[in-house]
Amino acid sequence: MKSCTNIEQSKKLAEILPLESADMYWWSSGKRYYIEAMDDGDFNEKEGDIRAWSLAALLDVIPDSIYDNTYEYSQLEFSKKSVAYHDLNDGIKIGSLKDNLVDACVETIIKLNEQKLL
Repeated sequence: MKSCTNIEQSKKLAEILPLESADMYWWSSGKRYYIEAMDDGDFNEKEGDIRAWSLAALLDVIPDSIYDNTYEYSQLEFSKKSVAYHDLNDGIKIGSLKDNLVDACVETIIKLNEQKLL
């Protein structure tokens, strides 16, 4: 199970989200990157470090009107996971269907940002 953003997703989200919302980071040891959790939000950033988000941190970023709409997609893909933002008052519905919840959250956050809903 994918538990956090990959490096590419982390770089993209760092352009969108407050950096203090990240709870993990990628650090480099030569040619390889490793993921590590931040201790109590403490992050002593070194050159090459990239902030990252766990699934829990991603869910905290999405507005409260989120719901799991996997049922709506069940006819399409049984193995996919989905996350969506649905505002019943405004009729706004933004979501994503991906192989895992981290990817679905990242895509939903990017779409919410594009609509200026974050």
